[in-house]
Amino acid sequence: MWINPLDAQKRGIANGDRIRIFNDRGEVHIEAKVTPRMIPGVVALGEGAWYNPDAGRVDQAGSINVLTTQRPSPLAKGNPSHTNLVQVEKL
Repeated sequence: MWINPLDAQKRGIANGDRIRIFNDRGEVHIEAKVTPRMIPGVVALGEGAWYNPDAGRVDQAGSINVLTTQRPSPLAKGNPSHTNLVQVEKL
């Protein structure tokens, strides 16, 4: 997951740290990429990989489907994989 250096510093996150990305739909554990290419307050998680849950059903591979809703987007009636509110913390 890409995160701005200012946001990473506030959370004690360094490049390569394992982090928890979560919301009311689920959570993902993945490595952080600290980069100024992200604006403060915004993180980016690419498509990731296939869903790979641990024993507690927490994804370990970066599957964004864990964090998105199943409702289609209002405009295109497609996958709503953008603009999902999440929290981020260091594991």
